[in-house]
Amino acid sequence: MALLVQKFGGTSVGSPERIEAVAAKIKQYRDNGDDVVVVVSAMSGETDRLIGLARALSEAPPPREMDVLLSTGEQVTIALLSMALQKRGCPAKSYTGSQVHILTDNAHCKARIQGIDGSRIQQDLKEGKVVVVAGFQGVDEQGNITTLGRGGSDTTAVALAAALKADECQIFTDVDGVYTTDPRVVPHARRLERITFEEMLEMASLGSKVLQIRSVEFAGKYNVPLRVLSSFQEGPGTLITYEDETMENALISGIAFNRDEAKITVLGVPDQPGVAHKLLGPVAAANIEVDMIVQNMAPDGATTDFTFTVHRNDYERALEVVRRTAGEMGAREVAGDDKIVKLSLVGVGMRSHAGIASTMFETLANEGINIRMISTSEIKISVVVDEKYLELGVRALHDAFQLEAPAAG
Repeated sequence: MALLVQKFGGTSVGSPERIEAVAAKIKQYRDNGDDVVVVVSAMSGETDRLIGLARALSEAPPPREMDVLLSTGEQVTIALLSMALQKRGCPAKSYTGSQVHILTDNAHCKARIQGIDGSRIQQDLKEGKVVVVAGFQGVDEQGNITTLGRGGSDTTAVALAAALKADECQIFTDVDGVYTTDPRVVPHARRLERITFEEMLEMASLGSKVLQIRSVEFAGKYNVPLRVLSSFQEGPGTLITYEDETMENALISGIAFNRDEAKITVLGVPDQPGVAHKLLGPVAAANIEVDMIVQNMAPDGATTDFTFTVHRNDYERALEVVRRTAGEMGAREVAGDDKIVKLSLVGVGMRSHAGIASTMFETLANEGINIRMISTSEIKISVVVDEKYLELGVRALHDAFQLEAPAAG
């Protein structure tokens, strides 16, 4: 008998019929003797509908009230799924995040989990119940409802698995595992049987939408075995685990890409100590995350050019902050571009193999794709290119590193 935490995303619970199918799947695990805690997202489209209602009333809805509003989406799902389980003779009990004391900080709309009291859940499991918990939400010390940011149900599931010392955290989604890249871009992409926490962390941070980055961080930190499975078909999925000897055979595990990129360039900044802090400090103070950074000495030798990337949603706000700061610093010009994307190679095999970067650059050059920025780490290489080259670049790299699925037969 195992203790499993299972998470079902919005498409998995997107209609009464799909909720019935999820209930039937959960009952199979229960019938096999497993204890099950289920974390669910709002039904697909529901969060967008709620955001639309808020924006119909206010261009800038108060974050606290947005959390109160958005948390209702998951509340609908936990009740419906519990009903479907009980109908099948499977005892079930639903809880919101606050009811099971998922304690967070007070950063509305992007809160972080600080602790979980699992005693109520453990008591229900002892009584033979399936516990159904609303993902994506918690409560701060003042009793305010908080939400964890888009995709936060994954984080809820992994955090619960860590708190309950579950045998496995299973993320059920609309794909049957983690692929070498998005199969919608490269139809012959291959499902990975396993991938390291480190690689999955890079894939998630670089644009892979299979798992939310904080959920992978949690899983790695607390050594929670994590498996990505399909809600709609049987299969082993992809196990996310620690690195082992077999993984050294693979040079590259996957290609991630992110369409949500924008870059800002500040030209002619006086070349003095502390330039980066003076430019990026106000950006950080505005709660805007900066990703890639490049600084180059200008031809005059007295000034420097500074380029960095931000999420496209933060582009206009970041541009406004930087223009104000750059003006105070006496910079010559501020330019921006929100029509860029980031392509990234990820693989623990990079540690022991030279020549990956040169193969990547040569492949893109052969396709006439100009590289705007480059960033590297021990197990990843990322480049920024024009948005129009995204699919061409991903396909060319996928072929160059021979990541395709083996031919049938």
